[in-house]
Amino acid sequence: MMKRIDSHHHLWDLKAVHYPWLMEFGKPRFFGDPTPIQRDYLLEEHRAISQNHGFVASVHIQVGAEDGLAEARWVDQVAHANPDWPMVQVAFCDLAASDREGQLDQFQALASVVGVRQIVGRSPEEDAKNGTNALIADPEFRAGLQSLASRGLSFDLQLIPELMEPMGKVLAQVPDLQVVLCHAGSTYDRSPDGIAKWAAGLAHLSVLPNVSCKLSGLGMFDHDWTADTVRPIAEVVMEQFGPDRVMFGSNFPVCSLSSTFDDLLERHMAIVPAEHHGKVFHDNAALFYFNESQSS
Repeated sequence: MMKRIDSHHHLWDLKAVHYPWLMEFGKPRFFGDPTPIQRDYLLEEHRAISQNHGFVASVHIQVGAEDGLAEARWVDQVAHANPDWPMVQVAFCDLAASDREGQLDQFQALASVVGVRQIVGRSPEEDAKNGTNALIADPEFRAGLQSLASRGLSFDLQLIPELMEPMGKVLAQVPDLQVVLCHAGSTYDRSPDGIAKWAAGLAHLSVLPNVSCKLSGLGMFDHDWTADTVRPIAEVVMEQFGPDRVMFGSNFPVCSLSSTFDDLLERHMAIVPAEHHGKVFHDNAALFYFNESQSS
């Protein structure tokens, strides 16, 4: 069986770390009603549903904890307690904060931390309220990105299609920073016009050689998704980024709202050309996150 790496998943222990959004019941999110996942989701469960499919390692992505450092320390403890399951993490840091460098020093003291995610764009409604997308024009945010590059940390980029063009201009100024786009750029508008606008925006990121893309979160904005409904998205991603800059991520347990793990993997296997499975499901994530270049 081919070895696989899950480049994007979450874990949470509601007794160990406080996640405000997981404790706020009855509030729909950009990706739907979170009620079924407002419970503990631990590594044991994630391993149980994935390792029979050849998964041998994974990448934990920060997921809205009240205290990003507390989350990172808990994940680091989980990683150290499970040496037979290599797991690295992408932590949250406010890159525009005045104490950014001190925060990054603390994160880098944790062996499992290899990168940072600070969400730039969530949904048009949420961004209008919290102003997250103002980060793009903030010189301190740009300085934070440059600091990541100098420290050898990567950046997980999450935003919506409307923000891709200006973000591309920012990332062009940080060519040494390794960036990976989460969830194929959040294609929340699946109409023909929405897909066309997304694809045009994506080109502002894919043209940059230091930017990769995750095929993840494809069911977040269509809980009735199938391989056929998301195939156009996958085809654009593969065409623009090429097989060396695309990686699979389950986005579990968030994407358990729209499919089982088995179905999710089967659909991704169907939409990625078979000759590229080794790179997309293992090699690219191994190189990007684990600095391993050996082939699966």
